Amino acid sequence: MDVSSEPTADRSDGAALELLVHGVGGATPQEMLADPYTVRITGDETAAIYRRPDDEDAESHPERYEDGPVPEAYCWSNLTSGNASRALWLLLLPFMVVNLAHWMRPATNGLAKTQRLYGVLVRLLALTLTVLLTAAVCEVALDLVAWQCAGSAGCADDRSWLGFLSATGDGWWAQPGRRLALAALVPAALVGLLWYLSNRTWSAYESQRPPTDAGRGGSPSDPDTEVVNTPGAPHAPDATDAYRPALARPGFWYGRRLVARLRAAHTAAGFLTVAGAVTGAAARYDRGASGAARETVGWLLQATLVAGTLVVLWVVCSRGRSERKRDGTLDKALISRLPAVSLVLLGVAVVYAAWSRPDWVSSGTLPGAVTFPVLMIAQGVLVVSLAAAALALHRRAPHARIALYGLGGPAVAMLACALAGVMTGGVAQRVGDWLDGSGTPGMGEGTIVGPPVLLSWQAAVIPVLLVLLVIPVVVLAVDTVRTGRRLAPVVEAEYGSRETKVTPDSVRTRRIAGARARAQLTDAAPWLVGLVSGATLLLGTGAVVGAWLSGDVPGRAAEGGPALIQSIADTAQALGSWLIGFGFILFVTWGRRAYRDASARRTIGILWDVGTFWPRASHPFAPPCYAERAVPDLTWRMASWTDRTGGRLVISGHSQGSVLAAAAVWQLREGTRHQVALLTYGSPLERLYGRWFPAYFGAAPLSDLGREVHCWRNLWRATDPIGGPVRLNADADGEGEGEGDGPAVDQGPLKDPLAYGRTERHPLPEPILGHSEYQADPVFAKERAALLDRLPPALPGQRDSSAKAARRTG
Repeated sequence: MDVSSEPTADRSDGAALELLVHGVGGATPQEMLADPYTVRITGDETAAIYRRPDDEDAESHPERYEDGPVPEAYCWSNLTSGNASRALWLLLLPFMVVNLAHWMRPATNGLAKTQRLYGVLVRLLALTLTVLLTAAVCEVALDLVAWQCAGSAGCADDRSWLGFLSATGDGWWAQPGRRLALAALVPAALVGLLWYLSNRTWSAYESQRPPTDAGRGGSPSDPDTEVVNTPGAPHAPDATDAYRPALARPGFWYGRRLVARLRAAHTAAGFLTVAGAVTGAAARYDRGASGAARETVGWLLQATLVAGTLVVLWVVCSRGRSERKRDGTLDKALISRLPAVSLVLLGVAVVYAAWSRPDWVSSGTLPGAVTFPVLMIAQGVLVVSLAAAALALHRRAPHARIALYGLGGPAVAMLACALAGVMTGGVAQRVGDWLDGSGTPGMGEGTIVGPPVLLSWQAAVIPVLLVLLVIPVVVLAVDTVRTGRRLAPVVEAEYGSRETKVTPDSVRTRRIAGARARAQLTDAAPWLVGLVSGATLLLGTGAVVGAWLSGDVPGRAAEGGPALIQSIADTAQALGSWLIGFGFILFVTWGRRAYRDASARRTIGILWDVGTFWPRASHPFAPPCYAERAVPDLTWRMASWTDRTGGRLVISGHSQGSVLAAAAVWQLREGTRHQVALLTYGSPLERLYGRWFPAYFGAAPLSDLGREVHCWRNLWRATDPIGGPVRLNADADGEGEGEGDGPAVDQGPLKDPLAYGRTERHPLPEPILGHSEYQADPVFAKERAALLDRLPPALPGQRDSSAKAARRTG
């Protein structure tokens, strides 16, 4: 049922609509509407709008809603945490994190080339993560299993499932090249699976058409812009579009073309990585053996793989996001041929490796395995270059509230590399330790050599990093306790001034003050992230240098030195190997639990609610962006309501829902934005998004939003660790500049708890709500009513057209 098409009675004000948008973790429509019975008005099982049964035909009876708005609930939690298979997205966490780095670009004026360079560097970092994942699977399947274990009689004989690959047998698969060819199917299958998942989610998320296609930044003759008669969409190009915030651009939530290009490039990179691992070992053997034909083929194949790598790099670097208009063009030849050609090259590499080489014997580690050192050096150079670009952008337009002086993006990109290193290195370490039996990988005590030396050095620095983290954690804990004590008299004075006959209660005071102090820890997150990222970069550099200079694992490199140093090296290597493996096992365990347990799946879904708000701008294998469905949904709903009924509308968003609400309002045409009131509560718009994503939610974009909407009120609590003030002086009423021409946007901090002790109105102890249940506060209803009173009456022309349409259909 399309409720927006219902006729509206001829009233001077018309019915008002309150569009409720829940926050992270989701909420049922019954909870949002405070009614056990709800009906779905529009939408599907993934995301939909609900009403109470009595409000289903509210458009036909506006006289029923003189005392309050028509409540609607937009439920979007299934976009992130509905299907059990989505719990496996946890394994894609590094891809999601590096995608966030793209959106953390500092706000600036000018420096267009530096901005483009920033995007290119993040996309290259994302590409290294795909290659790293593929290389880790190649390390396990090709090196540890097919090359080392199958080539060792002691290892293969203890595992019957490897008998047909054993070098001691006379089977067809006994030759090293043929074992590698067979093992290459494992990483190739992984790359194919990632392509499939990305393509499926691309069709479901990136293909949602935004309502601002019509007339903004394009024309009917423009092949990249489809002009349609869209309710609420602009009907003529906006001359100020080039100066509007990025979130208001018509193509911002439609990244179909870029994701398709990046998917093709990353898929090809994965296949080429597998082909390079197979070809490199065989070609090195052929160059040392008599066989000119095989040697020539090896050189040609390696040259072709290098050419393919250059093509992939060109695809990744040549094009970024197109947001000025909805870019409906697809590079069909590129997205179909590039992965296909790379797959063909992989097939040729497999055939080349399977060429009969009777005298070839596998020993040591897989020849030519330099992928991990090269990747680590490349990631370090890219992160440092990204930091330089970010600093240049930040210095052009500095702002005190920006996290880490504009270095938030490089810091988060470094964390993405560290997460990927833990996950991939954890797989190799655990498999190597399992295959090696009682020996320690790399120490020469078991049946195989083990993973590359660099992975052991990476594992050894993890305990050092954890020790370094103890210091800031202790400092924060002590500071939180001191802050709580300092706030205790403030709490007693505050409630004593508002309530009569309040007897101080030290326990109650400490709880309230402690909640406020802990809520302030969020503001310390940037420095903690910066410290972890900086330490990770330095320790990673040390691991590369140590592996390169010694050529041995830390335990063997320290042999012959002082006993203390040798003991520390042995302990760090063993403990780090255990920790890095434990980290990977923890990821798998969480994913399995979330797959089976709906409550755990919902908890993990909260991570994606926060991390997958942004489109896939740098990594196509990251979990999909739910906002590319949710924002068009909300924009369409607001546009259709105001266009067909002319009615007043308040969009009410809690937590992450406030971010969706703001993004949806930005996508409305100018006339519609001035008919909308915005109510946010527990909102991270400035506290988290404004600090970490200044180019999109910084002071200037939020000020623009305050001027564009008719009115705005933001509710916040001092005990809320997520929400906070938006720090705007005043909200605009359509006539001013957003400073001093209306009531203040921020209303708070609200009382939490509502009562300090027992009162006649609150005879039982009131809980400390923090981030939840804002609607239970009496201030909520008061501020919502004030927003509705400030909205202009329904537009007569729209009501008249609706009434005429109703008479014609009647």
